[in-house]
Amino acid sequence: MSKNKNGPRTYNQIHTPRQYTRDKRRFSIYWTWSYPWEANRDVAELDNRFSTMTEVRRVAWPDYESVEYSEKMFLQGIAGTLELFHLSTVRFQALVGEATGHPVAVYQRIDQAGQRLPLDERVLADTDTLMVFGLDHMVTEQEASPDEIEAVRQFLQREGTCLILGPHHDVGVSPDLKERAMEYAHHGDPLVPRQQRFGRYTLSIMKGLGVPVQNRYGLRPATVKDTNQIASLNAFRDLDSRGWLTGVDAFNFHMHLPHYAVTEQTGEGTRSTAQMVRELSKTAEELKQSVARFKID
Repeated sequence: MSKNKNGPRTYNQIHTPRQYTRDKRRFSIYWTWSYPWEANRDVAELDNRFSTMTEVRRVAWPDYESVEYSEKMFLQGIAGTLELFHLSTVRFQALVGEATGHPVAVYQRIDQAGQRLPLDERVLADTDTLMVFGLDHMVTEQEASPDEIEAVRQFLQREGTCLILGPHHDVGVSPDLKERAMEYAHHGDPLVPRQQRFGRYTLSIMKGLGVPVQNRYGLRPATVKDTNQIASLNAFRDLDSRGWLTGVDAFNFHMHLPHYAVTEQTGEGTRSTAQMVRELSKTAEELKQSVARFKID
């Protein structure tokens, strides 16, 4: 990866189409949220919203106490936290851009200026790998239209395309407050509220495409007792026919991993995946690690 500084940032620009090259994939990221609706959520509400930068700073102190995250330089409130998601992909964009020769396009379903961009040919025509990050809270009512689902279906019929869907976690579904408290304690991230339901948009695409998978809970990898070290994965590698776990000894210590439950046993690919997930681990905790492997974050 080049050590050169990142190029100048652009905003409010019309995307310049990238020319197709057989051996160089064009990557695109699609944030499913309505940025204004998320940023304008009432901070007095405890559930189903992103943290404010004040909350992030308090929990992660002193990581965000430098001047670049101060009110002089950085958005505060919920908007600042949304910008952290954008910043989290910068290194990925630089690396993929250098490897493919194509800039990584980043789209938002509804951006800061209220400009709406559904998944249509404007996004899909010059994309080979599409990463859809389901960070829309369900209360913001984002849902794919029939036209969007059809556009994605047509996209997948094009040779060599790849669709990566990430509905994120769905915590605190139960009306039982004690059960929510238990989920919160297991999740382990103090920034996650007792109820944080994500991914209505992404789930609507999966339903439209006939993918029988539901995101549930919020999991984290097991740790070695009395340490913060990730426990080794105990996997039945002979069942990993696709080689997804080749070289994988442990999972990323990330506290936002959902359990991707297969809700129907339809389709050969779904059956084989479900079987591998069931058989990969001997204990319940290791099973949680195994299903977390299918989350791209």
